[in-house]
Amino acid sequence: MTLHTHGLGIDFKNGKSLKFPDLSLVSGETLLIHGPSGSGKTSLLHMICGLMNPSFGEVKILNQNIQKLSKSELDFFRGQHIGICLQRPIFIKSLTVLENLILARHLAKKRVSDHKIVINWLEKFNLINLKNRKTFSLSLGEQQRLMFIRALVTEPDLILADEPTSSLDDVNAELIADVLLNSCHDQKATLVVVSHDARLKSKFSNQIPLRLIYFIWLGKI
Repeated sequence: MTLHTHGLGIDFKNGKSLKFPDLSLVSGETLLIHGPSGSGKTSLLHMICGLMNPSFGEVKILNQNIQKLSKSELDFFRGQHIGICLQRPIFIKSLTVLENLILARHLAKKRVSDHKIVINWLEKFNLINLKNRKTFSLSLGEQQRLMFIRALVTEPDLILADEPTSSLDDVNAELIADVLLNSCHDQKATLVVVSHDARLKSKFSNQIPLRLIYFIWLGKI
């Protein structure tokens, strides 16, 4: 089992609690979690990768309960096994596109002497002509595509994508969805996408809707 969550949720100071359905995904499986703003999609993704601590419940990745890891252990585990695509792309501005990707492989303890893997991914995402550009000079859509490449070049077991098509037109949104799905299939990586983009629904056979019904007011149950 690549990913398993059980009883996951958050308690808020205002007395509100956010609970999520359980997830169980095996290697190579894909899942779209969709819903409106405020339904907790991003919070769920952040808890899965350990960027946010749940108030209750557990997350297991490759049978490892990530809440039992120290901060340094979690950072290492995340670098080895999880590719994360957040809503806001973050890169080292002083480095070029190519250098950012090579650094990602280095930090994940992957072989970096052969740049062909990185070049191939840049070609798949139609960014090869930007390999020597500094990342701050890219458009938001180009940065978003680069973020997916950075997640994929580390050859992770689990890829988490938060609103991956939000800044993309229809052509590039379809390109991103197809490349992500095909790449995860080829690498036998598990893919979890959270999004409110209706364009993605036709791409995923496995879907979970998050609605505001998952918000529960304590004391009113």
